[in-house]
Amino acid sequence: MYYISTRDKEKKVSGAFAIVSGISEDGGLYVPEYIPKLEKKDFDRLLEMDYCERAAFIMGKFLPEFSFDELRACAQKAYSRFDGDPAPLVKIDKKMYILELWHGPTHAFKDMALTLLPHLLLLCKRKLGIDTETVILTATSGDTGKAALEGFKDVKGTRICVFYPSEGVSNMQKLQMTTQEGDNVCVYGIKGNFDDCQSAVKSVFADSEVIEEMKKRRCAMSSANSINWGRLLPQIVYYVSAYLDLVGEEQLFDGERINFCVPTGNFGNILAAYYARQMGVPIEKLICASNSNNVLTDFFTKGEYNIKRPFFKTISPSMDILISSNLERLLFYASEMDDKLTAERMRLLKAEGRYAITEEEQKELSRVFYAGFSDEDDTIETIQDFFEDYNYPLDPHTGVAVSVYDKYVEQTDSKTKSAIVSTASPYKFPQDVLFSITGDFCGDSFRSMKKLYKETALEIPSDLLGLKSKPQLYRQVIQADEIKGVVLKFIGA
Repeated sequence: MYYISTRDKEKKVSGAFAIVSGISEDGGLYVPEYIPKLEKKDFDRLLEMDYCERAAFIMGKFLPEFSFDELRACAQKAYSRFDGDPAPLVKIDKKMYILELWHGPTHAFKDMALTLLPHLLLLCKRKLGIDTETVILTATSGDTGKAALEGFKDVKGTRICVFYPSEGVSNMQKLQMTTQEGDNVCVYGIKGNFDDCQSAVKSVFADSEVIEEMKKRRCAMSSANSINWGRLLPQIVYYVSAYLDLVGEEQLFDGERINFCVPTGNFGNILAAYYARQMGVPIEKLICASNSNNVLTDFFTKGEYNIKRPFFKTISPSMDILISSNLERLLFYASEMDDKLTAERMRLLKAEGRYAITEEEQKELSRVFYAGFSDEDDTIETIQDFFEDYNYPLDPHTGVAVSVYDKYVEQTDSKTKSAIVSTASPYKFPQDVLFSITGDFCGDSFRSMKKLYKETALEIPSDLLGLKSKPQLYRQVIQADEIKGVVLKFIGA
C-alpha cells in the first residue's frame, strides 16, 4: 500500500516513509491510497484476540510491509505501560457506554497512540535503513505534549521539543510538561493559543533553512501530532476493539449499529472513528462534540469553515482550537480525493480564514456526522447531573461529549446504542470537576484532588499527586514567531 498527500496525490510513498516524515513536503497530510476493508472472517478472528493482537492486525491492514509479529511487539511494549485494559468500556445504562481511554501513563487518550508511536517510528526507520536522528516537533493543546514527552523520553535516536499555549492549558497539564525529565526533551510555553503554536510548528516543517540545517546535522523532522499518520493509525484500533468488545459481551448483536460521540478539537480522534467506519465497523453516526469554540459545528451544519470568530478559553482546554488540522483529510475524501481542490481550500484558509464546501459534499457528510456544541454552563451542568444520576465523574471534555450526545438524542429520538469517548482522567482537571460536582471552588489543584476523591472515591493517580514535589525544569515562555529560532538552537545550529 502506498500513501499520498492530500495536496498532491501523484507522489506516492510507503507507510514507513509517511510515518517517519510526519507531513508531506507540500504541506499536505499523508493518507492511504485506499482504505482496507474488514470482512466477516476478519471480525471473527479479531473477536478472539486481545487488544495488542487487534492493534497488530488492524495496523497491518495499513502497513503490509510489516509482519503481524513486528506490530504486535510494538503494541505489547506500548500497552504494558497501561493500568489493565487499555480501552475499557463502562456500561452506564441500556443505551450508553463510556469508552475510557485514559488508563495510560499520562492519564489522557493521547497515550493510546503516543506510547506506541516511538516503537513504530523506530521500526519504520529500520525498515527504511535510516540512521539519522529524528527530531520530533509537537504543538499541544494540553494532553499531546505530556504523552509525547513521556513516549519519546530517552528513546535512542530521537529528540523531542514541545510547544504549548502558556495560558491555555490546565494547571495539571502544565505541571506534567514543565516537570518532564529526560535527556532528549525540551518544552516551551507560547504566548498565544494552540492555533498559534500549531501554525508556527507547521511552518517550521516547510522552512527551507531549517530543513537544510537538519540535513547538515544528520537530523530529520517528524511530528507526534495527529497530522502524523503514525499517530492517527493506532487510534483507529480502539473504535474497532470497542465494537468487538460489545459484541463479545453480547451487548450488541453481530452487525448491530452503534454511535460514537467524540469530544473534538483537532479532529484526529473522530477521524480515526471515520476510518473504522469506512473499514466496515457498523457505525451509525459519528457525533462531533465541540465546546464554545464551535467552528466544527458550523462547518457540518452550514458548509463553511470560518476561523474569523471569537476564541474562548474554556474548562475543556484541549478542545480550544479553531484550526482543526485533521479535517483536511476528511475534506480530501469528501471531494472524492481531489488534491488540487483540497490544496486550494487550505490556501484559502490560510489567506482568508475561511473556505466552503459544496451542498453535495455537505449532504454526504451529514449522512455520517452529527455536530453540536456545549457551552460552559451546559458542560458544568452535565458533569453535575451525570454524577448525581450515575455516580460517575466526567472530565470537562467528556462532559462536553455527554452534553452534545443528550442534545442529539433529544433532537433525533435515536434508539441506537452509543459509546461516549472519554478522553482524560477527571484528576487532570480537578478544580473544574470539583466545582462542577459540588459548587466548591478550590484554588489549589492538589487540595482539589483530595476533595474530589472524598466526593467520588475514584482513585487519584499517584504520579499526578507527585507533581507537587517535582521541580519545574521548563519555565521559559516565548512568542510564536520565535519557534524557528528555538528549533535551530535545539539541533545545535
